[in-house]
Amino acid sequence: MNIFALDFPPVSHLFQWPDILFAGNEYIGLNKTGLIYIAALLLTAGLFWAAGRRRSLVPTGAQTVAEAGIDFVENSIIMQTIGPDGRRYLPFLTTLFFFVFFSNIFEVIPFIQFPANSRMAIPLALALVVWAIYHVVGIRAQGFYQYFKGALFPPGVPKALYVLVTPIELLQILLIRPLSLAIRLWANMVAGHLLLVTFAVLSAALWGTLYVPAVLPFAALILVTAFEIFVSALQAFIFTILTAVYIGGSLHPEH
Repeated sequence: MNIFALDFPPVSHLFQWPDILFAGNEYIGLNKTGLIYIAALLLTAGLFWAAGRRRSLVPTGAQTVAEAGIDFVENSIIMQTIGPDGRRYLPFLTTLFFFVFFSNIFEVIPFIQFPANSRMAIPLALALVVWAIYHVVGIRAQGFYQYFKGALFPPGVPKALYVLVTPIELLQILLIRPLSLAIRLWANMVAGHLLLVTFAVLSAALWGTLYVPAVLPFAALILVTAFEIFVSALQAFIFTILTAVYIGGSLHPEH
């Protein structure tokens, strides 16, 4: 028997999950990815429900986590990108941060081990929601004409260059921003998932051997798992802070 034989699962097994069978052997149109998103939604809602159910001056449990999350989003994201008038978007940005984080963190949960955001649909849907919000915010704050004039004809640019700059700016606000926002989240979670699977397969292939190299993939798997926990939080932070940057740019075009 070749103990070093590696059996990597096919990509279809890593990122595509069959629909769940219902009674009568009928598919209900829901799979593992959908269940993770439902769980992320329930965890986000449940966290703030539990935090607000029994509020106390000395926070404990869920209240501690919720208040820490709110303070982090307010001070490290909103105040740094939008300013004091961005506090009205605190509920949306906090919910966005926790939902993306919970969707990611299932990558390291035993027996689940799958980041839902490694599928493109929801990252793209979230990006489109952000796209709609910052356009609505900009139009409400500046007016339709002034908003698109400022976006397509940036002040300080020589008029002769508007022939090049304006089409680029149009592509950026209409297409590049939402796509880059979605692809950044999706690609990072795909890469992390592939890394975890690679080291898990190496560890399983070398399990039971007495060779020193057998320990190395397992140690690397532990390190990669810890790193992916950090990446799950980091990608939630990046998605949220870029959302705040876009909203801030719509509110304060001079910046």
